Amino acid sequence: MDKVRSSIYLEEKIARGFLWASVLVTVGALLAVIFHIVGQGLGHVDWTFLTEEPRLMGKEGGIFSTIVGTVYLILISLVIATPIGIAAAIQLTEYTQKGPLVKTIRFATETLAGIPSIIYGLFGFAFLVIFMGFSWSLLSGGLTLAIMVLPTIIRTSEEAIKSVPLSYREGSMALGATKWQTVWKIVLPSALPGIVTGVILSIGRVVGETAAVILTAGSSLNIPSSVMDPARTMSVHLYILAMEGISMEKAYATATVLIILIFIINTIANRIMRRMSSNLVA
Repeated sequence: MDKVRSSIYLEEKIARGFLWASVLVTVGALLAVIFHIVGQGLGHVDWTFLTEEPRLMGKEGGIFSTIVGTVYLILISLVIATPIGIAAAIQLTEYTQKGPLVKTIRFATETLAGIPSIIYGLFGFAFLVIFMGFSWSLLSGGLTLAIMVLPTIIRTSEEAIKSVPLSYREGSMALGATKWQTVWKIVLPSALPGIVTGVILSIGRVVGETAAVILTAGSSLNIPSSVMDPARTMSVHLYILAMEGISMEKAYATATVLIILIFIINTIANRIMRRMSSNLVA
């Protein structure tokens, strides 16, 4: 009996050691990337770098136009993808009965999430840029990125809606509310923290995307004045700076700004979700 207990205890220690090692490797890799990028680029980030437009293909000046292009693409893609994704999640969880149709839709969604970004870029270039005549523009890039992040928003929203207790729905319906009133006033507010999480994950993918953007939104260094103008995002900018050997200092500085931007977005999102969760509990 003692041998069995000691064997179980040893297995438990090995499992815990493996889990802690996995955590340390993950955190260590993250810190190594952040320290390397920030250590190389933070010294070149100042107010002038953030507010000046690039000159000489980015060798001089700042990254203001690329910041504007990144923000525009985030807004366009999320304005398109968020309502469609949430509506699709509501339809799949609240109105559609389980069956072959739902399985087919979910399989299509998961397949869409696994397609490489370069394929989205080729599709956007062939269909939106050439066939639809949108040319390289914010609209082409925003539509392409909206299609890319749609599976993420659908799946996270679906899981968030499923996590709402059935008793909430039954109580609302028992008080005389319609199905849509229950979904709109009870289910969605309760699922909002999970839905916001999906939107934040989508923002991270939009900010870091390069292949699909460069094929659809272009790489113009000018500040876009409309959705039909081309633009360059920060990720595309640092890719071009590094790959063409224009300026590694500017590339590291741009990457540092990207990391800081993602950190700020995640911090704000976490605070919003905590406040939402505390309000729901209260």
